[in-house]
Amino acid sequence: MSSHGRDLAEVTWTELPERPLVLVPVGSTEQHGPHLPLVTDTLIATAVAHELAGLLNGYVAPALSIGASGEHQGFPGVLSIGTEALHIVLVELVRSLSLWAGHVLVVNGHGGNLDAVRSASEQLQQEGHHVDWIPCAVQGDAHAGHTETSLLLHLAPWLVRPTLAAVGNTRPVTELLPALRANGVRAVAPNGVLGDPTRATAAAGAALFRQMVETARRGL
Repeated sequence: MSSHGRDLAEVTWTELPERPLVLVPVGSTEQHGPHLPLVTDTLIATAVAHELAGLLNGYVAPALSIGASGEHQGFPGVLSIGTEALHIVLVELVRSLSLWAGHVLVVNGHGGNLDAVRSASEQLQQEGHHVDWIPCAVQGDAHAGHTETSLLLHLAPWLVRPTLAAVGNTRPVTELLPALRANGVRAVAPNGVLGDPTRATAAAGAALFRQMVETARRGL
C-alpha cells in the first residue's frame, strides 16, 4: 500500500487544517513469544492507523503503547495499566482532542484493550464527541503465531528473531478461554505463543496487512 498518514507530533500547530481527522493507535507492551518484540501490537496498530490516515487525509497521534495486558503478567517485560486506567486515559485524551479535531478514530491493536476502548467510546459518544473505534482484525491464530509473525516480517523484519520461533499452544482460543481468564497466558502456553509461527513469511504478512486495512476501512 502506498498511502501513509502524517505524524501529528511532527507538524506545527499552524500547519493543521481546521477540525482534522486524528487517528489514535492503541497497542500494548507485552510478551509475544521468544521471537517477537514487546511492541508488536503497537507497531501493527500504528501501521494500520498510518494507512487509514493516508486514505482518509488524517493525522496519526502518538500511540498509546501501554494498555490492559493483565493476561500476560506471568512474563517479564509486560507493562499494563489495566482496563479502568486505560478507559480514563482514552476519555481524557479524546476530550482534549475534541477541542480542535473534527473526528477521532481509535485504532485498537490488542484484544485485551477491548473493554476499555468500547466503554470509553460509548461514554464519549454520549457526551457528544465525534469518536469511533476500529479493531486491527484479521482471520488467523491468536497470539505470536503465524499471523502476527507474518505481519511483523512485513512491517518490521529487523525486530523478528526467526530462529527463535517455536510452536505454542495451537488449540482454538475458545477452548482455552476459561484457563486464560483464570490463570493467564503462561498457564496454557509456557513460551507465550498461541499458534504456530514457524512458517510465517513476509509475503503472507503483506497480504494480511492489506486485508486488515481494508477490513478496518469497511468498518468506518
